[in-house]
Amino acid sequence: WEENEKRWEENNRRWEEADRRFEAIVRELEALRKDHNTLREDFNSFAREQAKRWEENWKRWEENNRRWEENWRRWEEADRKFRWVMSALGDIRGALGGGFEYYTARVVSLMLREAGVECDVWVNVTLPVDGFREVDLFCPDPLVVGEVTVALRTVEEAEGELVKLQESVRAAERFVGRPTYMKVLAVEFAPGPVAEYLREKADELGIRLIIGREYEA
Repeated sequence: WEENEKRWEENNRRWEEADRRFEAIVRELEALRKDHNTLREDFNSFAREQAKRWEENWKRWEENNRRWEENWRRWEEADRKFRWVMSALGDIRGALGGGFEYYTARVVSLMLREAGVECDVWVNVTLPVDGFREVDLFCPDPLVVGEVTVALRTVEEAEGELVKLQESVRAAERFVGRPTYMKVLAVEFAPGPVAEYLREKADELGIRLIIGREYEA
């Protein structure tokens, strides 16, 4: 009996130890469950916040897209109006006729047509480049740029007109975004030496030169 009592006491001690361990494990599991619930609540809160932000960002993207579409529609409308105005001005100027500029525009159009190119050459066009740039002769496609003057009496005046043409060419190329197909310089009156100088420079610079009347200086 004494031996059995000792064994029962030992067993009880072990059971009590096991109970204490079990209770500790249960407490740890409860703590882990609480931490898990807290983490899940934090994650759900974070997920809801992120979803809200994504929804707000998506709404902003949609609003920006609507604004871009509206701006693009306005640009297209403005471009159509600009083309219509330019066409109307061309018709009005063509109907008015007269003047060396209009004569030159008709001559250039015929020259291009003989080369198999259809081009409606406009007169006195203002390009919105570097503020505003007025060009005497202009066709956007293919790009034709020309300057017309009544008289060049000296080589210095001729050089100035050549510089003016080159500046008009650069402005027109920036405006339409393509290289020039034809550069034209038309002079209604020029003395012989000036006309000869212009021919040399025209060959050098690839300019189509039109001289109305050449006279002795």
